[in-house]
Amino acid sequence: MTKTQLVEQIKLKQSYLCVGLDTDLAKLPKHLLKLEDPVFEFNKAIIEATQDLCVAYKPNLAFYEAMGPKGWLSLERTLEIIPQSHFTIADAKRGDIGNTSSMYAQTFFETYGFDSVTVAPYMGEDSVKPFLEYKGKFTILLALTSNRGADDFEQLELNSGSKLYEEVLRKACSWGSSEQLMFVAGATRPEELKHIRTIVPAHFLLIPGVGAQGGNLAEVSAAAMNEEIGILVNASRSILYASSDENFAEAARAEALSMQEEMSVLLQMAGVV
Repeated sequence: MTKTQLVEQIKLKQSYLCVGLDTDLAKLPKHLLKLEDPVFEFNKAIIEATQDLCVAYKPNLAFYEAMGPKGWLSLERTLEIIPQSHFTIADAKRGDIGNTSSMYAQTFFETYGFDSVTVAPYMGEDSVKPFLEYKGKFTILLALTSNRGADDFEQLELNSGSKLYEEVLRKACSWGSSEQLMFVAGATRPEELKHIRTIVPAHFLLIPGVGAQGGNLAEVSAAAMNEEIGILVNASRSILYASSDENFAEAARAEALSMQEEMSVLLQMAGVV
């Protein structure tokens, strides 16, 4: 999916919602556990309940890898039922020397057909370039994350006076264009999002942390939206686990609908639709 196609979907649906499929077997409604593939059945119900309200799905690979071969099968079956109109993100946070990164890129872009993959940038350009070689695919680099430990490294001040995450943004822009690169920027730091926009004015930002982590959608949108909208806001637990009962899909839809309706208003207020 190209950047233009993604923007078109956002405008069509009046939504920049990404639903994170962090499907935890221990948190699934009990009635699903009797089924042969409860993870897939849960994902299927969530996708059917939310697909008209969101533009992207982001499976977190850790939750599937932890289950071994069964988890990979659940992931593959899940990808098969995500509509082609939706942007897919492999939340894998890979990053290694060039030949290994080439294999990671092949895994997610060719074998599984994802539109994008999250990548850790801290091994430098040669660890990221193999992902950027795929036309029509996006590499989503970690920039300023929403976790508490982000301050350990990302906020370190360099001799130049810049912070480390700022240097990541600036350097990465020389590796690829806004048609190839996105950046992860956490919703729990809205004051930093506005600053990030000054460094990467044209790139899409994937923004986790709205919902269970406490990020405010209106604040985040005001700080990070650009003329092409330029943001995907991810929500995982607040949607997936809105209910633990048999009505979990209906509850998930209600939560997603609430976010989509607010996003529609914010898009209109920003004058970008």
